[in-house]
Amino acid sequence: MSLKDTSKKFEAKLKKIKVVCFDLDGILTDSHVWWASEEVGFNRTFCIYDGYGMKLLMKAGIKVGVITGGNSISVTKRTEQLGLDFCYAGNEDKREAYMDMMKKYNVTPEEVLYMGDELFDIPLLRKSGFSATVPNCSDEVKEQVDYVTIKESGKGCAREVIDLVRYAQNIHPNIGDF
Repeated sequence: MSLKDTSKKFEAKLKKIKVVCFDLDGILTDSHVWWASEEVGFNRTFCIYDGYGMKLLMKAGIKVGVITGGNSISVTKRTEQLGLDFCYAGNEDKREAYMDMMKKYNVTPEEVLYMGDELFDIPLLRKSGFSATVPNCSDEVKEQVDYVTIKESGKGCAREVIDLVRYAQNIHPNIGDF
C-alpha cells in the first residue's frame, strides 16, 4: 500500500491535525547518543528529510514541535535551527508539557498528532487524535498507536508521518519550473 493510500485510510483523523509533536530521541534520531565534551554534552544525528517535512507543515500553518525527556545543546540547536514552534525538554513525564502546548495553541487532543517510541510516551500516544511510532520500539508502544512507520528511528520516520498529514490535508511544496 502506498503512503498516499495509507493517508486516505486515516484521512478523517489526519484532516483534524493542527499540531504535530515529536519525541526526539528514537524518533528524530536513531536513538544513539554519544558524549562530545563537557561543553557540548551528548550529541545526536538527525535526518534532513524530517527537518524539511517539518518546515513544510509549518509553512502550511500547522504548529510543529518537540516534547522530549532529553536535554542538551544538540536538542536546543536542532530545534532552533528548524525554527520549531515549541520545544519542551528535560522531563520524561511529558504530560504537563503536552497540556501546556494544547493550552498555548488552543487545540483539543483530537487536533494533535504525537509520535513517540518509549514507554513514557504512552500517555501522550493514547491521548492524541493521531499517534505513531517506529518499528524498532517495544511492543507495548506499538499496541497504543494508530500507525507504525516503515522507516526506522532517525531514518525519515518522522517525514513518513508528516507526509501522511500532507496528503490528507493537501499540503504540497511550491515547486515551480525555471
